[in-house]
Amino acid sequence: MDRMIYTAMTGAKHILEQQATTAHNLANATSTGFKAQVDSFRAVPIIGPGLPTRTFVVDSTVGADFNAGTIQHTGRELDVAVQGKGWLVVQRPDGSEGYTRNGALQINENGVLQTTNGMSVMGDGGPISIPPDVAITIAKDGTISSVSNNTAPGASNIIGRLKLVNPEESTLKRSEEGLFVTTDGSQPAADANVSVVGGALESSNVNVVDAMVNMISLARQFEMQMKLVQSAENNANKASQLFNMS
Repeated sequence: MDRMIYTAMTGAKHILEQQATTAHNLANATSTGFKAQVDSFRAVPIIGPGLPTRTFVVDSTVGADFNAGTIQHTGRELDVAVQGKGWLVVQRPDGSEGYTRNGALQINENGVLQTTNGMSVMGDGGPISIPPDVAITIAKDGTISSVSNNTAPGASNIIGRLKLVNPEESTLKRSEEGLFVTTDGSQPAADANVSVVGGALESSNVNVVDAMVNMISLARQFEMQMKLVQSAENNANKASQLFNMS
């Protein structure tokens, strides 16, 4: 059988992987702070006698689109959106730091400030605890202040400050929990230039229209690869017929 079939099958295999990535991005089009996943592939020439024009498709580095999503004001006191470049820091199950743009925060039964999936939000000195029966506000620099709900309004008390970092995007990779972590496991220091917007959330940066168009384009590319496979099979059948005639 013509070796073209192997070239076509590598293309078809990786097109299916791109389809899976596009479907994953579409599924998270409404996820707060989600960054679209980007697959990268490259063509590698096959070295060998009679094969200088053939290429295989191989995986390259899988990355993410770090462009910011739209900031939507919610008015909820525990919602926070990172403005511009930067990340919120959370504590992963193994104790290491993870980075997210999902600022839909909540307070657990022990008064610890957490994300919606139960990871503790880190402050300058560790996880942040919120006292009971208080109204809180989050300032532009991440400072969390509280006012008691049980007494007449008075001076606010500073509870802590969100740890905000801005590592180089090239040093980040997506973890299994959907967070981002540094490739070398280092923990970047807090960056005072990172600012947040209280009472707001950042939407996903997935462009639904572009993703749908990309999915249609990938489907057509897959059909083209399948036609190449069929052509290789037809060529093999015709060659067999010629050999039988001789």
